[in-house]
Amino acid sequence: MPRLLFIPRVSVPFLAALLLAGCGVREMPSGIFDPYETANRETHAFNVALSGVLAGAAGGDSALPEPVLKVAANFAGNLGLPNKILNSLLQGRVEPAVMNTLRLLVNTTFGVGGLFDAAGTSFGLPEHYTDFGETLYVWGVGEGAYIELPIIGPSTERDAFGRVIDVFIDPLGAVLTVHQHNKVRLIRLTGNTAGNLRYAGSVTAILNESADSYAQARLIYLQNRRFALGATSDEDVFDPYAE
Repeated sequence: MPRLLFIPRVSVPFLAALLLAGCGVREMPSGIFDPYETANRETHAFNVALSGVLAGAAGGDSALPEPVLKVAANFAGNLGLPNKILNSLLQGRVEPAVMNTLRLLVNTTFGVGGLFDAAGTSFGLPEHYTDFGETLYVWGVGEGAYIELPIIGPSTERDAFGRVIDVFIDPLGAVLTVHQHNKVRLIRLTGNTAGNLRYAGSVTAILNESADSYAQARLIYLQNRRFALGATSDEDVFDPYAE
């Protein structure tokens, strides 16, 4: 029986790279670095099974209506904007920080505390997504190895470390009590889960139609992530398993 909650240890070279953050030169990796593939595949099997359960929940008779899932996702997304604003500033990118600040103000007021995306639908203010994983990239930290995390799914060592840091640098923690901040974290987790439920069926279908769902998930994640960070060629995400 596979180990369902295995999380690979971050490699020593990657930790060394973190210590040199800010001193490196941004480079887009090419190919696939997956030294944890055996363990990753075990975690992937668990995630696929979980995705199937979520897809069933999303399409079952007792499923929450689409508008309810969307409202929950909107609310969680609004609570996550302060973190995105901070990361944009840490990256030296003022424009997305300003745009997300406007989104936060508009959705908190006209969007009834963030339940509705008034900024996007009525004011034409799209969300500029970012996280501390991207901040590390801007500072020159390498991508590290590919890893698949339980429940969360595909990631890299850099992005996994960034997720941890995002928890601790959330600006809301500076204005809320510990108890209040923990409630916010729970709300964001619940809202993000609701958002995932909206697409669980599509994700499951894509993976089930693939001859090797693990290689497919890895390729999709690395391709999307690298393009989001500035990759300009498919050669940057070549995967021999996709051939």
